Amino acid sequence: MGEAKFVQVVTTLDDRDAALALARSAVEARVAACAQLGGPIRSVYRWQGAVEEADEHVVVFKTTAAGYAALERHILDRHPYETPEIVCTSVLAGNPAYLDWVAAETGQ
Repeated sequence: MGEAKFVQVVTTLDDRDAALALARSAVEARVAACAQLGGPIRSVYRWQGAVEEADEHVVVFKTTAAGYAALERHILDRHPYETPEIVCTSVLAGNPAYLDWVAAETGQ
Protein backbone atom coordinates (compact mmCIF):
# COMPACT_ATOMS: atom_id res chain seq x y z
CA MET A 1 0.00 0.00 0.00
CA GLY A 2 2.87 2.41 0.64
CA GLU A 3 2.59 5.96 1.92
CA ALA A 4 -0.93 7.34 2.29
CA LYS A 5 -1.97 9.78 -0.42
CA PHE A 6 -5.36 10.51 1.13
CA VAL A 7 -6.55 11.47 4.61
CA GLN A 8 -9.67 12.00 6.69
CA VAL A 9 -9.65 14.94 9.06
CA VAL A 10 -12.00 15.21 12.05
CA THR A 11 -13.08 18.20 14.08
CA THR A 12 -15.99 18.96 16.41
CA LEU A 13 -18.09 22.06 16.96
CA ASP A 14 -20.77 22.87 19.51
CA ASP A 15 -23.20 24.36 16.98
CA ARG A 16 -24.74 22.48 14.04
CA ASP A 17 -25.00 25.58 11.83
CA ALA A 18 -21.36 26.45 12.49
CA ALA A 19 -20.35 22.85 11.69
CA LEU A 20 -22.31 22.96 8.44
CA ALA A 21 -20.82 26.34 7.52
CA LEU A 22 -17.30 25.05 8.15
CA ALA A 23 -17.97 21.91 6.07
CA ARG A 24 -19.43 23.94 3.22
CA SER A 25 -16.65 26.52 3.22
CA ALA A 26 -13.96 23.80 3.07
CA VAL A 27 -15.63 22.15 0.08
CA GLU A 28 -16.18 25.52 -1.63
CA ALA A 29 -12.50 26.39 -1.07
CA ARG A 30 -11.54 22.96 -2.51
CA VAL A 31 -9.45 22.08 0.55
CA ALA A 32 -11.78 19.10 1.02
CA ALA A 33 -13.65 17.07 -1.57
CA CYS A 34 -16.50 16.46 0.86
CA ALA A 35 -17.38 16.73 4.51
CA GLN A 36 -19.81 14.70 6.56
CA LEU A 37 -21.60 15.92 9.68
CA GLY A 38 -22.66 13.68 12.52
CA GLY A 39 -24.19 14.24 15.86
CA PRO A 40 -25.05 15.56 18.16
CA ILE A 41 -22.67 13.54 20.27
CA ARG A 42 -21.94 14.01 23.96
CA SER A 43 -18.30 14.84 24.65
CA VAL A 44 -16.68 14.50 28.08
CA TYR A 45 -13.28 16.16 28.42
CA ARG A 46 -10.93 17.90 30.79
CA TRP A 47 -10.53 21.63 30.12
CA GLN A 48 -8.61 24.07 32.29
CA GLY A 49 -8.57 21.65 35.22
CA ALA A 50 -12.25 20.71 35.22
CA VAL A 51 -14.16 17.83 33.68
CA GLU A 52 -16.69 19.26 31.23
CA GLU A 53 -19.52 17.87 29.11
CA ALA A 54 -20.95 19.30 25.90
CA ASP A 55 -23.07 18.35 22.93
CA GLU A 56 -21.00 18.59 19.77
CA HIS A 57 -21.24 17.89 16.05
CA VAL A 58 -18.52 15.90 14.29
CA VAL A 59 -17.26 16.95 10.87
CA VAL A 60 -15.20 14.48 8.83
CA PHE A 61 -13.38 15.95 5.84
CA LYS A 62 -11.93 13.95 2.92
CA THR A 63 -8.82 15.35 1.23
CA THR A 64 -5.36 14.45 -0.01
CA ALA A 65 -2.32 14.11 2.22
CA ALA A 66 -0.72 16.92 0.22
CA GLY A 67 -3.76 19.11 0.91
CA TYR A 68 -3.83 18.53 4.67
CA ALA A 69 -1.94 21.70 5.62
CA ALA A 70 -4.35 23.91 3.66
CA LEU A 71 -7.36 22.20 5.25
CA GLU A 72 -5.85 22.54 8.72
CA ARG A 73 -5.27 26.27 8.14
CA HIS A 74 -8.83 26.63 6.83
CA ILE A 75 -10.25 24.99 9.96
CA LEU A 76 -8.05 26.97 12.36
CA ASP A 77 -8.96 30.27 10.67
CA ARG A 78 -12.70 29.62 11.05
CA HIS A 79 -13.10 27.44 14.15
CA PRO A 80 -14.66 29.09 17.20
CA TYR A 81 -12.81 26.97 19.79
CA GLU A 82 -9.61 28.18 21.44
CA THR A 83 -8.04 24.73 20.93
CA PRO A 84 -10.05 22.85 18.30
CA GLU A 85 -9.74 19.14 17.76
CA ILE A 86 -8.10 18.55 14.38
CA VAL A 87 -7.11 14.92 13.93
CA CYS A 88 -5.79 13.60 10.63
CA THR A 89 -6.00 9.87 9.83
CA SER A 90 -4.27 8.28 6.85
CA VAL A 91 -6.39 6.42 4.32
CA LEU A 92 -4.28 3.42 3.37
CA ALA A 93 -6.66 2.00 0.79
CA GLY A 94 -10.03 2.78 -0.75
CA ASN A 95 -12.18 2.62 -3.84
CA PRO A 96 -9.83 3.87 -6.59
CA ALA A 97 -12.63 5.72 -8.38
CA TYR A 98 -13.60 7.51 -5.14
CA LEU A 99 -10.01 8.45 -4.35
CA ASP A 100 -9.56 9.75 -7.91
CA TRP A 101 -12.64 11.90 -7.31
CA VAL A 102 -11.18 13.26 -4.04
CA ALA A 103 -7.97 14.17 -5.88
CA ALA A 104 -9.88 15.85 -8.72
CA GLU A 105 -12.16 17.84 -6.41
CA THR A 106 -9.23 19.17 -4.38
CA GLY A 107 -7.11 19.96 -7.42
CA GLN A 108 -4.48 17.45 -6.42
